[in-house]
Amino acid sequence: MIEARLQLQRRDFTLDVDLQLPGHGVTALFGPSGCGKTTLLRLLAGLERAQGRVAVGDECWQDGTHFVPPHRRPLGYVIQEAALFPHLDVQANLAYGARRSATPLALAPVIELLGIGHLMARRVTTLSGGERQRVAIARALATGPRLLLMDEPLAALDAARKAEILPYLERLQRELSLPIVYVTHAMDEVTRLADHLVLLDAGRVLAAGPLAELLTRSDLPLQRADDAGAVIAAEVAELDTAYGLARVAFDGGSLWVGASVAAVGQRVRARVLARDVSVSRQRPLESSILNVLPAVLGSLQVERATVLLQLQIGPTTMLARITRRSCEALALQPGDALFAQVKGVALMSARGDATPA
Repeated sequence: MIEARLQLQRRDFTLDVDLQLPGHGVTALFGPSGCGKTTLLRLLAGLERAQGRVAVGDECWQDGTHFVPPHRRPLGYVIQEAALFPHLDVQANLAYGARRSATPLALAPVIELLGIGHLMARRVTTLSGGERQRVAIARALATGPRLLLMDEPLAALDAARKAEILPYLERLQRELSLPIVYVTHAMDEVTRLADHLVLLDAGRVLAAGPLAELLTRSDLPLQRADDAGAVIAAEVAELDTAYGLARVAFDGGSLWVGASVAAVGQRVRARVLARDVSVSRQRPLESSILNVLPAVLGSLQVERATVLLQLQIGPTTMLARITRRSCEALALQPGDALFAQVKGVALMSARGDATPA
C-alpha cells in the first residue's frame, strides 16, 4: 500500500489529504486545475515538504522525525515535457537513468515493453513528442523504482501522438507490478488507464476508490459532466465478421460493439456514456439499437433539464441521462423494472479501440 497523510499550508492554498492507495495498478489523481494534483505528486516525491507521513509498503519516506530526500526515494517521475539530455542519444539517456540507481532494472524488457528498440542510436532531438515520452518513461523505469509518478504525461501531445502512446501506457498497467500514480485532467485517460481513482477539489479528497464504483456514484461532480458514464470490465465473447461486430460479455449481460482488433477471450473495458443510454418500460420492438438490457432503476438525480438515472444490470451499474419531461412522463421511481437501450459503446483494450456507428 501507499500511505499519504499530508498537510501543506500556503498563503492561498491548503492541502489536507489522508489516503491509502493500492500497491499495484494505476491510481489516477483527477480534479479541476488548482485542486492540488501536482502538489500531491511532488510531496510524494519529496520535491516539496509538508507535515505528515509518506510510506510505500514497508518503507517510510517521511514522518514527524524522518525525511528521505528525493534522490534517495526509489521512484520514477515523468512530467509533461520529456526532460531528456539533448546532447545524448536514446541509449545514453537510458544508461544515465540506470547509473543513478543502486537497483537498476534490466533495460532490455523496458525497451521491448515501450517499443523503442529501433530508436536507441537516435538523438532525442530527432524524436517525435510521443517517442520522447516513451524514452522518458523508459529512463524512469530504468532506475528500478518502487513507485512511478506521472504528471500529465500526455498533456503536451497532439491527438495523434496521444493515440500513439496510450497503448504503451496500457502495457505498463498490465505488465508491470509497480504502482503508478497518474495525474491528468482528461477523463478519457482516466477511463482507459486507471484502476483506482482519487477525486480532489481545493486540496481535499472528495472521494477515493475503485474506478468503476466512483464513476457511477450519483453524488459526485463527475456525473454533472457531459462525458459522465460507466466503465465496465468485460471479455470478448464473440466476433461477427459478416457484420463487423463483436459481442463483449460482462457480469450481468453482454453488449454488441463495433469490430475490434481484440481477440475472443481478451479482457477489455467497455465505456458507456450516460447520454448514450435511454430507458423504456417495455422491451422495444423493431428498433435499430442492438443493445437492450433488462435493468432496475436504483436512483434518480434531478438536474436542471435532465435526470441522471442509476441503473442496475445484475451487479453492474450503468448511468442514463434523460430529460425531466421523459422522466415524469414515464413516472419513474426507484425499484422500477426497465429496459436500458444502449446506443453507443466505446471498447477499450491494450490492442485497440472500436466504437459502433
